[in-house]
Amino acid sequence: MNWQRLTQFARDEELIVERVRLRDSGMSIEGAFELPPLAKLAMDEQIFVTAFVRSHGSIKEMERLFGISYPTVKARLNKLSAKLDFVEVEPETGGGEVLEMLERGEINVKEAIERLRK
Repeated sequence: MNWQRLTQFARDEELIVERVRLRDSGMSIEGAFELPPLAKLAMDEQIFVTAFVRSHGSIKEMERLFGISYPTVKARLNKLSAKLDFVEVEPETGGGEVLEMLERGEINVKEAIERLRK
């Protein structure tokens, strides 16, 4: 069963993946895995997000591709944004930035070493 048919079959019920198999090696992992936020979107919403990314976020290109107005593109993006539950992630600190923080006295040597090991 392909992904689109599976999501249509499940309708609005939440899917939990319990087994994952790597195609080439045949290795399987069992557990309870939630789907990522993008996979929970309806197929037409996934297509819209994909088109938006491929157009490098150009609303004008989205207007052209879908034959819709600027306010309609914005409304769909706002609706999708509300549906997607993103987790705030701290940006990774590069080695140069860690050294600058150490030099400014914002962190100590032990903290710098810990950040560089990440």
